Amino acid sequence: MKNIMLSAIAMAFVLVSCNQKNKEAATTSSEKTESTSQLYACSMHPEIKGKKGEKCSKCGMELTEPVTQKVKNSEQPKATDSVAKIEDTGANIVTTSDYVTDIITCYINLKNKLAKDDSNGAAEKGKMLLASFNRFDAKSLNAKQKKEYLDIADDAKEHAEHIGANADKLEHQREHFVLLSKDVNDLIKMFGSNRKLYQDYCPMADDGKGAIWISEVKEIKNPYQGSKMLTCGSVKKTY
Repeated sequence: MKNIMLSAIAMAFVLVSCNQKNKEAATTSSEKTESTSQLYACSMHPEIKGKKGEKCSKCGMELTEPVTQKVKNSEQPKATDSVAKIEDTGANIVTTSDYVTDIITCYINLKNKLAKDDSNGAAEKGKMLLASFNRFDAKSLNAKQKKEYLDIADDAKEHAEHIGANADKLEHQREHFVLLSKDVNDLIKMFGSNRKLYQDYCPMADDGKGAIWISEVKEIKNPYQGSKMLTCGSVKKTY
């Protein structure tokens, strides 16, 4: 009788233990499923999605926005759009600051291609920068701001277009980049920037007249000289 009772107690203990392990396994599995199934998007490029902490393929920022909203009519923003509006409950509406950030990002990508002597890459980024300026919605600007922006944008688009159309002419692209950099500098002075930027200066650029450019890093990587004198220049200003 005593042996029977001990066996029953042992069996009950085993059942309780197994049940607890099953619950723990189910909880772990549920947490793992939730973790792997949750998608995150780039705050600047909502169409870019992946796991939390991964980098956006367009701007390099971490994916931090949980994907909880569905785009109207179940349509995803076009992959060619650097700034996409999600017209649902008002979330992720693109602001003037977002447009400016997008332009700066496209400009920096172009700058980095020129620093690498990559004429074809610079042409591609020039076209993307032109598209970014064309996407800018100036409706929310007042009359004075709108005029100032359009003066900057009209000039900048002309230079971006020339850079995009001259993939085989690196020095010609750099000539237009001199003036384009002045336009982007004026844009930053007008609207500011939500990221730290550096205004760099090369005294040898533009046939010895000197020229500025805007960089996202303190380290000098000269887009006017490229591999010939990559570190030529100095930081003149921080935004």
